[in-house]
Amino acid sequence: MRMHNPPHPREILRKLCLEPLGLSVTEAAKALGVSRKTLSSILNGRLGINPEMAVRLSIAFDTTAESWMHQQVQYDLWQAERGRTQLKVTRLAAVERISA
Repeated sequence: MRMHNPPHPREILRKLCLEPLGLSVTEAAKALGVSRKTLSSILNGRLGINPEMAVRLSIAFDTTAESWMHQQVQYDLWQAERGRTQLKVTRLAAVERISA
């Protein structure tokens, strides 16, 4: 079951990682080994979490890269599903549903 309107990972990063530690964007970027511009772009929603950033975040905050990627995928899929009715797609084959 998909989450209803999941948060962008930037919200988790800001609220649960940076703010509790009192880290500025500059300090966090330095610790992550990325530019301030890169981290700022993530925190402002212009960039998402890519696999390399997920690994960096997992090392810095003792989490898993998978958890960061899962958050990003949930957010991206939610956004894509919101535009589902505007997509011009032709169904090519019926998929048989399997009951568990």
